[in-house]
Amino acid sequence: EVLATCSHDTGAAVAAVPASGEDWAYLSSGTWSLIGVELPEPIINDASRDLNFTNEIGHGNTVRLLRNIIGLWLVQECRREWAEAGEDYDYATLAQLAADTKPFAALIDPSDERFFKPESMTTAITDFCHETGQNAPTSPGAFVRCALESLALLYRQRLDEVSVLSGRTIRQLHIVGGGSKNALFNQFTANSCEVEVIAGPAEATALGNVLLQSLTLGHIPDLATGRQYVRDSMDVETFQPADAKEWQQASARFKAVQAQRDN
Repeated sequence: EVLATCSHDTGAAVAAVPASGEDWAYLSSGTWSLIGVELPEPIINDASRDLNFTNEIGHGNTVRLLRNIIGLWLVQECRREWAEAGEDYDYATLAQLAADTKPFAALIDPSDERFFKPESMTTAITDFCHETGQNAPTSPGAFVRCALESLALLYRQRLDEVSVLSGRTIRQLHIVGGGSKNALFNQFTANSCEVEVIAGPAEATALGNVLLQSLTLGHIPDLATGRQYVRDSMDVETFQPADAKEWQQASARFKAVQAQRDN
């Protein structure tokens, strides 16, 4: 017997998001990130086109209104460089080094194309900082903190766009995928976006596949029940927004850096 579930891994991951109601968005977090909302109908207009959002069909003819964003690729490439130079840090160590580093020392625009496939990620970050009049990071912790804070600030912009396009007020952001295991990054994202972040499950794609098979075979009555099972059975962690003033000031700096880069 062959069971057809969602045709895309993101579709399966979103099916496993342990959410209810309509005031939530999702962030599939990994090497790349996808941020969006689940809707009953596509949004096809000039605004969605200009903002580079896409409509993808999900389970039950739902629509994933989403945008692709660079993700932890920034950190992964820095880590690869350091490992090749003989400094092999694991991700837990890098997160701790970042946590111990001065906040908002330097900001980059992760959407700048130079970060998509650079020969050296640390050099790309350094060059961006110098071009925008900032002191560049000089330690692994500073590079990672720069990357994570900048990504969190970019997520805020994209989440605001999601809210405007969908007409929904977003009160929860569900982070799934491997990036959901980075507690520091989750907290940064909650702080920047000023919403509650629910992190997990990390293996949302596999869980979504199982849920949809279970639904097809009649083991669960509907997807809402399946999502409740995920909430009840998986380890998820909640992060409340904090340090609002500092992050609002950083957001203003981030926009200024983007404008300076564009000029």
